Amino acid sequence: MSDTTTSMTYLTTDELAARIKYEARTIRDRLKDTVLLERVHYIRPFGGRKILYLWEVIERDMAQGSMSMGLPLRPNPLSSTQGPEPSRSTSCRNRARSTTRPAMGSHAGPIPMASGEACHV
Repeated sequence: MSDTTTSMTYLTTDELAARIKYEARTIRDRLKDTVLLERVHYIRPFGGRKILYLWEVIERDMAQGSMSMGLPLRPNPLSSTQGPEPSRSTSCRNRARSTTRPAMGSHAGPIPMASGEACHV
């Protein structure tokens, strides 16, 4: 029997927060179950309460989200032109209307969605 399984990197919420430069609370309150989906981006080992995030899947989806918006993975400091305004998906617009807006200045930018688009709230 050959071992063809891919090794995954399992991260706690705090470890993921350190890697993606988000607060652990933001991951729990805003990203989990909206853009980070159970059985896609995280698992609950042995059916318990503990959550382990799958780093390789999250990293792949974050990069795809940036590419679908026309954003380079590494910004070009010599480029002064901006790309076209990304379009909002219907689900993003509905989600933005159904949630309360954060206090002025507390939002850091678009929220990546599991579909690869960004939600601008």
